[in-house]
Amino acid sequence: MSGGFQCSNQNVVVMPKFNFEIPFHKQKDKKYRLFEILPGFLTWTILILPFVLAYTNVGLAAIIMISYLLLWFVKAMVLNLRALQGYKIFAEHQKIDWVDFTNDLENDRMKGSKYPAWHYNNKRLKSENPNGIKSSDVIHAVIVATWNEAYEILKPTLENVKNSIYNKKKIIVLLAYEQRGGEAVEKQAIGLMDEYKNVFLVSKAIKHTDLPGEVVGKGGNITATGRELQKIVEQLGIDPKNVLVTTLDADNRPHKSYFAGLTYVYAVCHDPKHMSFQPIPMFTNNIWDAPAPMRVIATGNSYWMLIQGLRQHSLRNFSAHAQPLHALIETDFWSTRTIVEDGHQFWRSWFAFDGKHEVIPIFLPIYQDAVLADTYKKTLKAQFIQIRRWAWGASDIAYVAKYAFFTKNKISYFDRAAKFGRLLEGHVSWATSPLILLFGAILPWIFNQSDFLANQLPQVASKLQTVAMIGIFVSLFFSFKILPPRPERYKRHRNVFMVLQWVLLPLTTIVYSSSAAITSQTRLMFKRYLDKFDVTEKAVKTDSGTVTSHK
Repeated sequence: MSGGFQCSNQNVVVMPKFNFEIPFHKQKDKKYRLFEILPGFLTWTILILPFVLAYTNVGLAAIIMISYLLLWFVKAMVLNLRALQGYKIFAEHQKIDWVDFTNDLENDRMKGSKYPAWHYNNKRLKSENPNGIKSSDVIHAVIVATWNEAYEILKPTLENVKNSIYNKKKIIVLLAYEQRGGEAVEKQAIGLMDEYKNVFLVSKAIKHTDLPGEVVGKGGNITATGRELQKIVEQLGIDPKNVLVTTLDADNRPHKSYFAGLTYVYAVCHDPKHMSFQPIPMFTNNIWDAPAPMRVIATGNSYWMLIQGLRQHSLRNFSAHAQPLHALIETDFWSTRTIVEDGHQFWRSWFAFDGKHEVIPIFLPIYQDAVLADTYKKTLKAQFIQIRRWAWGASDIAYVAKYAFFTKNKISYFDRAAKFGRLLEGHVSWATSPLILLFGAILPWIFNQSDFLANQLPQVASKLQTVAMIGIFVSLFFSFKILPPRPERYKRHRNVFMVLQWVLLPLTTIVYSSSAAITSQTRLMFKRYLDKFDVTEKAVKTDSGTVTSHK
């Protein structure tokens, strides 16, 4: 393995070859702060500008708004086509016998009719790389991060791993729990792992103790567990390059074919060390139980993640993802200084490996919970907090600027600039687009009702938005395709509400998506850092209708 690591029976921790860690707040210089301010500054400028132009130059305001609407109209059409294309691949990949395909990778037969052409092409490419990964050597390590989630949340996750169509003696399961959770959490974690001691190759609970310099969050927890995993692998005499590490939240339930499909993709990659792998998050575990606004948001998030799977140029790690252990060792695992360690891991790896890192989509689902607390009010609040945490990914803009433009590296300037531009544009659009698209067209009319262009603009916008409503039907189609079976406690008329809920889309987009992004970026502008991972409250609804909260 590169980096000088060798398998041994000693508990040796290999230090990373780089120091691309997020600086402490006191270490941030003026340039770093400038780029922390930049996304919020651009967002507020874009939001204020339509008011200024509508008052000072209504003609220019109308022209800009029409251009903006046309741009988003085209973009919406493309995204809808992408969604349909993505769903087709998603459905097909769930039907593939990935165990059979993986086993055949080590078969010398290079022609036949049993498998599709792309499989034989993968075999051919693999045969040309004799030093590549053997699928039969792959071991999966699963790190399940927990704070104080209840048994009812964690047990189904572990059962899903157990029920995977993959050799369980090639799976290591580590339950990463927090010391600050107390004795009850520790007892539960150890007890749960004892239930699976004869199921997996290794089944162990790993306690994380907060260390100085760490934010209170998932990154420190899974990093501590990753270092313990390194020791376990060394003791077992397993080459780290053959170990794929998947991180799961407490409610993340992988598809039965996930580990087999991941093994296949890893084995056929030309440069697997410099890859991470992103399955498709599906927020459907409890979709029938969640309130209507949360169902719309959960379905929209699933829909967007499916689209992202086809946009590899902008694909980043999100929530559950996988990366080879030897790559994690060289990057010292995940960052312990951010609450968005998943998305940040892409940038951490990209800079560590001089730009030789990419995220490969795995079109198999990891089922997750929609937001649900024990009361409606708590659920609404928890949803906002969750999206605000995701939107804190804007903090990566300053990090990327620092290491792309002000730190010596071997990455081409074009690649650095392109990735920085996409990152910045994505967060600014996240905050501004819903508000501009919904209200921007009426501002010139409000300020100058006698102007011809100002009067025509709302009509033009209305027609474009009417045609773009086809996206609602695509979303509706998608929402019913991904729905799990309706629980018996709900009658058929529940399906009607699953259709009517989409009238809430404009409201949820503004109240949650846009406002959460604006809040995160504004906090970043004024140094109101989010240094604590706000765990989303989780609740379980029983067949009797009782909702039990677990946070």
